[in-house]
Amino acid sequence: MTAGPAIPVLALLGVLGLVGGIGITAVGPGGVLPTIGLFALTDLPPAAVAGTAIVTHVATGALGTAVYTRSGQLRDPATRRTALLLAGCAVLGTPVGVLVNTVVSRRTFGVVLGIVLALVAALVWFRERHRPTVTRAHPPASVVVPLGVAVAMVSGIVGVGGPMLTVPLLVALDVPVLESLAAAQAQSVVIAGVGTAGYVLSGAVDWPLAVLVGVPELAGVLIGWKIAHALPGRSLKYAMVVTLLALAPYLALHG
Repeated sequence: MTAGPAIPVLALLGVLGLVGGIGITAVGPGGVLPTIGLFALTDLPPAAVAGTAIVTHVATGALGTAVYTRSGQLRDPATRRTALLLAGCAVLGTPVGVLVNTVVSRRTFGVVLGIVLALVAALVWFRERHRPTVTRAHPPASVVVPLGVAVAMVSGIVGVGGPMLTVPLLVALDVPVLESLAAAQAQSVVIAGVGTAGYVLSGAVDWPLAVLVGVPELAGVLIGWKIAHALPGRSLKYAMVVTLLALAPYLALHG
């Protein structure tokens, strides 16, 4: 690590895991925080940053899926259908992302991802300000499939579970916030599982750091789920926009 095994650095990574977990189930974007922390606070190479981060999302995705099943969102047939489509696409897109990680400059990708986050935030804000009188609960498979493959590829590259991009994109397509969060959790399990296998095979996982970040991240998932059900949908959407806009400059400038 950049500062050695210093307690303040380890503590900060744990805090980022906790906050990231809250963001995963409360607003969607949040799983990128452990990736950012591993990048900024350690000397891990890009593959190890992504591999260590994505390992933690196996458990967070499983827990997120369980709690959103308990609260009923994943029992809804339309939401379950979207979740299954996204999960299936993750099997195709994630391995491509893992491979791309080995050849793409992190700085270049950071700039591109920062731009994507800013554009998604603008799209969610615009759709919230100009909401149609009749909303469609879920987009058709012809929209969900390419979206799922693209998100899985990006997630495989940077080591996130999927909700960071899937949730705001689904919300922009008029899917309710809680249903978007629920579908993205199921997708996250597959992205993280397939991505973990790829990075483990290449030896790009720091297991002690994965545990350090992942345990508080799990606690954050439960807290975020409670927050998501306590706040109104519009507040969650604006919180998502703020989160995306806050993350975009960092990724663009420090990729």
